[in-house]
Amino acid sequence: MIEHTLPITLKLTGKNGLDARVSAELAMTAAKFHSHITIAAHHQGVDAKSVSLVMGLGAEHNDLVELHAEGDDAQAAINALIAVIQK
Repeated sequence: MIEHTLPITLKLTGKNGLDARVSAELAMTAAKFHSHITIAAHHQGVDAKSVSLVMGLGAEHNDLVELHAEGDDAQAAINALIAVIQK
């Protein structure tokens, strides 16, 4: 069964936003799942499995990001990415 998640909006509370370290951890976590996962900031959405695309969003401390997943493990993927962002 294919799952679709509603977009989840989160505030980046880490002082460095989606810097290289967080972007890499986020992309590596997303890559563990089969679902198609997007992350959006500043009205631009990208593939969450790409470190360079995630970093390219330029999301900083206190910016809002939106996560969305579609696939057989969508909810598990979103839960894992929320954990990375909220570290």
